[in-house]
Amino acid sequence: MRIREVEISDDMIRLGQFLKLAGLADNGAHARDLVESEEVTVNGRLETRRGAQLRDGDVIAVGNEKARLVTGR
Repeated sequence: MRIREVEISDDMIRLGQFLKLAGLADNGAHARDLVESEEVTVNGRLETRRGAQLRDGDVIAVGNEKARLVTGR
């Protein structure tokens, strides 16, 4: 399975924001639902905090879709 890379200009982003940016969630409410339903993993571990801070290289997965955070710095 291919992991899509999503670049941001800062050095961190919150999980809920990243889910929307990467197209893994349709909107903020959908992102919240995914996290609350325990459907999101970060680096292979279940993440239940929508406000969790993500950093360069983190791999976020929802179902079979995966995206890697790449920072512009």
